[in-house]
Amino acid sequence: MDYRRTVLSAQTGNERPIRMIGDDRWKFLSDLDDELLKGGIILSEWCSFIVREADLAFVAEAHLATIITAIAGIETYLRSEYDAQEKCTLYELIERSPLDVPLKSEIHALRRYRNKWVHVSDPWDDRDLLDDPAKYELELENMAKSAVRALRRTIYENQWI
Repeated sequence: MDYRRTVLSAQTGNERPIRMIGDDRWKFLSDLDDELLKGGIILSEWCSFIVREADLAFVAEAHLATIITAIAGIETYLRSEYDAQEKCTLYELIERSPLDVPLKSEIHALRRYRNKWVHVSDPWDDRDLLDDPAKYELELENMAKSAVRALRRTIYENQWI
């Protein structure tokens, strides 16, 4: 299903996206589950808890929280499945996992994006954010959608039927 809807802007005459709202967000998550989950999975309780928190953040339009929590869910899943008690970075976990290359690339992109927000290099360099907050809000929403999709693709990667 395509959740990208547009409306004609009265000010500019250009189309602009309409952001998803609560029911659309739950449907987006449900459709992801229908699309990606074909069998069954077993998750640690920590991972299940974090996935639920990511979903709740997504539905509440807490986009940055969604991204951070989804990455935490991915890391928790990878540690539970592939870490074997060896401490390593998230980057190493992703690289050592048997996930397919496109999914690894997507997770790395999300990880780098998350890092830009978690480790702001110059908090006083905020002119662009002040001038065009809508640009960042839309970017965060799109990344949040990618994050919940990548989270599900990761936790559903080893299903049993």
